[in-house]
Amino acid sequence: MAGFFITGTDTGVGKTWVALALMHALQTQGLHVLGMKPVATGCDWIDGELRNEDALLLQRQASRILPYSQVNPYAYQLPVAPDIAAKRENFPVNIDHIVAQCRVLEASADSVLVEGVGGWTVPLGESVKVADMALCLKLPVILVVGLRLGCINHALLTWDAMVRSGVTVAGWVASECERSFEFSDETLVTLQREMNIACITRVFAISRNDLLSQINFNADAMAKILPRMWG
Repeated sequence: MAGFFITGTDTGVGKTWVALALMHALQTQGLHVLGMKPVATGCDWIDGELRNEDALLLQRQASRILPYSQVNPYAYQLPVAPDIAAKRENFPVNIDHIVAQCRVLEASADSVLVEGVGGWTVPLGESVKVADMALCLKLPVILVVGLRLGCINHALLTWDAMVRSGVTVAGWVASECERSFEFSDETLVTLQREMNIACITRVFAISRNDLLSQINFNADAMAKILPRMWG
């Protein structure tokens, strides 16, 4: 199994938390797992290079430490949509380069998890979107739905676009990204009915102060459904 591509209904819905939990779940199965976030915005200067907080978490969770540039080859300082950041910083995204980097990682790992940026149809440039990156990588896709007001419309539009694209869909994950949202259970029921496919699992918002225990908790949920996802 090569791995998964993880996308979301929006930014800030918990893609990284799902990626970390799934990486950990795969590692508990004895697999050598690497993570990649090819494109990231809002990066900070650390030790002389731009680095993204989520990409650093993927780097640390990996079965071995990779050079940061292999985890996040396109790092932008501006906290805006990637196509805007790429234009402003004169550093266009090259999908072929991302695919080549991913293939290098796949050659030395049992599984590689690739986290997208923003949502499924976010432009990476004038003629390329996150969806194109996923299609070129040829990985099954997991959709992370952030359970909050407005997510039903976002989820259904994203799901429809994914299915029409012809990508292999592994399933979707419900992410409790806003603890204050009171209607998660009802929203989950509606989504399962309208998307006509069961939710893979439900994960919960992670406090960075309690990162390890939360990753372990979510990984336990992931581990229970790995055989079904592989099948």
